[in-house]
Amino acid sequence: MIDINENTLYMLKQEFMRKARAGEISQNVELVSLIISIREREEMFKFMRDYKPDVVYHAAAHKHVPLMEDRPMEAIRNNVFGTKNVIDACIAYDVKRFIMISTDKAVNPTNVMGATKRMTELVMQSRNVKDSPIKMAAVRFGNVLGSSGSVIPIFKEQIRQGGPVTVTDYNIQRYFMTIPEAAQLVLQAGYYANQSEIFVLDMGKPVKILELAEKMIHLAGYKPYEEIEIKEVGLRPGEKMFEELALEIEKCHRTDNRLIFVHEPIQITQEEMDRKLDELYETISKTDDTALIKAKLLTLIKDDPQTMSKRGQ
Repeated sequence: MIDINENTLYMLKQEFMRKARAGEISQNVELVSLIISIREREEMFKFMRDYKPDVVYHAAAHKHVPLMEDRPMEAIRNNVFGTKNVIDACIAYDVKRFIMISTDKAVNPTNVMGATKRMTELVMQSRNVKDSPIKMAAVRFGNVLGSSGSVIPIFKEQIRQGGPVTVTDYNIQRYFMTIPEAAQLVLQAGYYANQSEIFVLDMGKPVKILELAEKMIHLAGYKPYEEIEIKEVGLRPGEKMFEELALEIEKCHRTDNRLIFVHEPIQITQEEMDRKLDELYETISKTDDTALIKAKLLTLIKDDPQTMSKRGQ
């Protein structure tokens, strides 16, 4: 287990140790937790060299949409170049499987966070090395109830304080999944990984955030609008009204698991992708203009992948 967040990493190890003492997992399993930043390229290569993992599940990313709108350079350094470091290290040291957590916000992105995750999907697909033993995939899904940054704890705290419960827009909708559902489907999608596919989880029907707020107020024993106000505060920077799970250009079919769909890989050359990464790095190195950086990022991911492939040839 590696992370840059020491508190989260410490609590995760404590959870595993409690489960081991309770007999829920084998006490013979050795738990190793290390503080490492994915931005440190040499450290990632040293980790892969020293521990030689068979499977890597990569979930490290800056995820909060409004915060990334304010600091797109940080989102790019961490989400894009940090992920590239992990992928390159996995390939260099013969990791058998690399599974990356992506997001529905990577589809036709309007915000920095979603655009960086789309860029990482393209980086992964450009590293589809012929005859390499590694099998890579990205798993794309929506919001996870109760996860870090979820709206649920925010609503709970607002209700505890007597309101108001705030929603960005009365008509906004999101896909939701529970933590156990998401974790199990991500693990299963890893089994299907073969040639840098993008997997999409069946998230069911989108949920209106307003209805979620109303149900939570009811469950807390209050009457919405009478005892607890629900207030509309407006969309945050970069936020969409509705999320999507697939790009039109991607051909999609169902796997043996009815809840997991797979998109056929898009052919992107490593040379073309590296050129784009160089342009992106040059931009964040030369300017702190957030609007300019975001514009550059969105431009680089909106090129037609088929055109990219032809130019690379």
